[in-house]
Amino acid sequence: MDEQELRKLLEQLHNEIEHTQSVDEKGRELLQDLGSDIRDLLARSGQENINARPSMLKRMEDSISYLEVTHPTLTNTLSQLLESLSNAGI
Repeated sequence: MDEQELRKLLEQLHNEIEHTQSVDEKGRELLQDLGSDIRDLLARSGQENINARPSMLKRMEDSISYLEVTHPTLTNTLSQLLESLSNAGI
């Protein structure tokens, strides 16, 4: 996946997070942390190497596990992002 595709996926995920409404407190915390992580990745997306911290990847995995039943579109996009980062060696 090239830089432009990764940025597009990050922006799509950020938009989905911003518009997700019906979540409980834990889900809201997960989404707030993810939103922060994604803003960080977007800010660094023009740099040569975008390195996701292990804690960021763990939060993505935890969010997928927690939200997969109630928010399938969001978790699908998260899964795509994790796969893309993994394929890119990040």
